[in-house]
Amino acid sequence: MDRKQAQNRIEKLRQEIDRHRYLYHVLDQPEIADEAYDSLLEELISLEKAHPEFDSPTSPSKRVGGEILDKFEKVKHQTKQWSFDDIFDFEDLKKWEEKIMRLKDKSGAAGEKLEYVCELKIDGLKVILTYEKGRLVRAATRGDGVVGENVTENIKTIQSIPLELSQEINLVAVGEVWLGKDRLERLNKERKDKGEALFANTRNAAAGSIRQLDPKIVSKRGLDSFIYDIDQLEVKSQKSKVKNPKTQMEELELLKELGFKVNKHHKACRNIQEIQDFYEYWTNKRHAEKYEIDGVVIKINSKEIQEALGYTGKSPRFGIAYKFPAEKVTTVVEDISVQVG
Repeated sequence: MDRKQAQNRIEKLRQEIDRHRYLYHVLDQPEIADEAYDSLLEELISLEKAHPEFDSPTSPSKRVGGEILDKFEKVKHQTKQWSFDDIFDFEDLKKWEEKIMRLKDKSGAAGEKLEYVCELKIDGLKVILTYEKGRLVRAATRGDGVVGENVTENIKTIQSIPLELSQEINLVAVGEVWLGKDRLERLNKERKDKGEALFANTRNAAAGSIRQLDPKIVSKRGLDSFIYDIDQLEVKSQKSKVKNPKTQMEELELLKELGFKVNKHHKACRNIQEIQDFYEYWTNKRHAEKYEIDGVVIKINSKEIQEALGYTGKSPRFGIAYKFPAEKVTTVVEDISVQVG
């Protein structure tokens, strides 16, 4: 195979592997067996080693894990990362709506009708993904909301996160990295066999995995993602049809079109009773999914109203986290040790 043939084959393999990655890890609609996928990836890695001049930072081969890191560098977020305030019952929900109605009337958006979007609150680790001209250039943890840690090499190992978008745009997207319940069970069994401390829950396991200094270890953990927000969007090509979403629902649709995995269980609600119905349904169904859910995130659908309401010192006014009630379980006290210090 000459140099030109190798280049063409490498480009074709990258496109084919990425297409199958998207079908399997984002759409859950695989077309080929795992063995066939692995064979394509092995051929790509072999050709890239033989022809390093065709190296690409967005090649599917980068997902297997790079060199071990010495430490994580600190990075400043382009947009401050906020946390939603919590509510715990329907009375809290009514008070929140009354508050935003007053604020909306004062903000100049009085004529706008209120609609809401309910999304599942995934119990994982928040990540901020930065793309330039459609290519992933940085992934960071939330940190203190202003400064986080650069975990790009580890995020690249997560198959559901695209290294290259379907459009040539500059984008900062926000989402959640999570570990499935079955993966946690398997991981804790391995750790127990090795005499290592067990992870308390999937959230701790996801956070612990992302903070591994060896990306190869991260690649074996089987982390997944859901992306739910756009912090910044800049279209770089005049040919692109991408436009800034006017609603939260449009934003979720755009994220899907760009190649992200978006949780399908979201719903537009016309009033707080519909919100309550969604919340009660998922309170009872929360264990049916393979990921942990600890509540429902409610956002005003209109981006214009969101911008008008703005933020407090620590939280958005246009959204709230409606937490599930704490689960009650029984346990047996096997021993009590009393010590006098």
